[in-house]
Amino acid sequence: MTAQVIDGKAFAADVRARVAAHVARLGEEQGIVPGLAVVLVGEDPASQVYVRNKGVQTREAGMASFEHKLPAETAEADLLALIAELNADPKVHGILVQLPLPAHMNADLVINAIDPAKDVDGFHISNVGLLGTGQKAMVPCTPLGCLMMLRAHHGSLSGLSAVVVGRSNIVGKPMAQLLLGDSCTVTIAHSRTRDLAAVCRGADILVAAVGRPEMITADMVKPGATVIDVGINRIERDGKARLVGDVDYAGVSAVAGAITPVPGGVGPMTIACLLANTLTACCRANGLPEPEGLTA
Repeated sequence: MTAQVIDGKAFAADVRARVAAHVARLGEEQGIVPGLAVVLVGEDPASQVYVRNKGVQTREAGMASFEHKLPAETAEADLLALIAELNADPKVHGILVQLPLPAHMNADLVINAIDPAKDVDGFHISNVGLLGTGQKAMVPCTPLGCLMMLRAHHGSLSGLSAVVVGRSNIVGKPMAQLLLGDSCTVTIAHSRTRDLAAVCRGADILVAAVGRPEMITADMVKPGATVIDVGINRIERDGKARLVGDVDYAGVSAVAGAITPVPGGVGPMTIACLLANTLTACCRANGLPEPEGLTA
């Protein structure tokens, strides 16, 4: 068996195109332009690249992009004041504060200062609670992207057995909630799980989100399973730096029915779903129908 490759780049391009088309209609019919504000504190190189890409893709989708770059020594109170201004700005429908923040800032305090309706990262405690109780919420971008790809591949997920390896608040827990919402039978596995390989082998859908290079091997995967690799890890191999996921791609591809590559799988979906969430937030703020196929 050779697994079907789930092309995240192509899927993300389709999502961005659908977002852009909806944004164009909003402008023509309602005179509304969705706006995304991204706040970067400090000069973390990876964060700078990520924020720059977000700005480019936001503008390409026809949205307004508001970028706020603050020095690392910015006082927490000043950051909170900026968030309050963005909360009150009707041109801003989505707010994202890029993590990690400098050590002197309380990330939970900062994230929970964002208006939950504008929390396009889906990290605010109110959105976490809404998602956990099956209510309408802003959903974290990476799990949302995974769900979109799974729905596209399988159609209905109802009744499938899903194992999520990883219990982070950013991916593992919300991923499990989304799969439950689509009527999967869900297990969350982690570093303390007994006989992890046996648990994983029971999965029709296996989502790896642990941050450990190539941890999921072929003997841990049920033949024909769909494997979603959320991990992205930089390693040295044969004297060269390369990116790998949490899944041993070569080995697992020989067993799985479908698999996401790294890079080019889940990663491109994160920014695409950020744009989708901003569009959704804009529609909700204006009492307009939400875009079909771009929400959970």
